[in-house]
Parts: sequence; C-alpha cells; structure tokens
Amino acid sequence: MMLAYDRKRITRDIDAVFYPSEKVQPLIKQVAEEQGLSVDWLNDDVRQFLSTQESKRTLPIELPGLQVTIPTAGYLLAMKALACRRALPGYKGDETDLRFLIRKLGISTFDEIQDWIDKFYPDDVPPAGDRAFLEQLIREEVT
Repeated sequence: MMLAYDRKRITRDIDAVFYPSEKVQPLIKQVAEEQGLSVDWLNDDVRQFLSTQESKRTLPIELPGLQVTIPTAGYLLAMKALACRRALPGYKGDETDLRFLIRKLGISTFDEIQDWIDKFYPDDVPPAGDRAFLEQLIREEVT
C-alpha cells in the first residue's frame, strides 16, 4: 500500500516477495543491522496469500538487478477482504486499507468486492462476520 498508493506506513514491517530468497535474505539482514531495524522488517509471509491469478504492475524504478512490482488495487482489495483483519491493541488491522481501496475502486456493494475476490480467489467467500464488516465499511464510505 505504501509503494503502490503513497500511503502512510502503519506497520513495522513491509510485505514483499523476493527472488531468489536465499540471495536476498542476507541483504535484508545486513540492512536491518545497518539501519537498526528488526530482522523481519522485510517480510515475505505474504507469499502464502498470493493468488495464481495475481495481477501486478511494474514501478518505474531503475536499479541494477532489481525490478519492483506492486499488486493492482483490485488484487489488493481481494487479498485484504479475505484477510479482513480487525484492529487489535497495537495493530491497526486492514480497515484503513480497505476503506482506501473501496473509495479508490468506487465500490458500492459487497457483490463488487466478491467479484474481485472471484477473479483472484475463485473458491473463496468471506465468512458472514467479515461480509457484515465489509458491508459496514462500504456504507460508511459511500455516504
């Protein structure tokens, strides 16, 4: 969200997928040591949530040996709607990002969110509680 849409950083780590992992991990550790960051400041746990239908675009950053891509807004909405993480003490959850993506994509019904989910995760449907939460966010953002 930070790179793709110039959003404020609200977590202490950055979700990323990098290849080849075994070559990148030592560099991540080195940056952490040099900058006084946590060793998991660049986190590839998001890899487990990637769709086989992923949609991304390349950022116009020119660095030797590095290509930076970011997920499209629709793909991010699908991932975040399925995760639907609520705020906890010390953790803001996905609400702020979901609100931003609902506005950005002009979402006015839950079915529009489900259409994005179906595009990237065709076998998934948010549980009733998450659906109600998403519908509440839509109502608040549309009015």
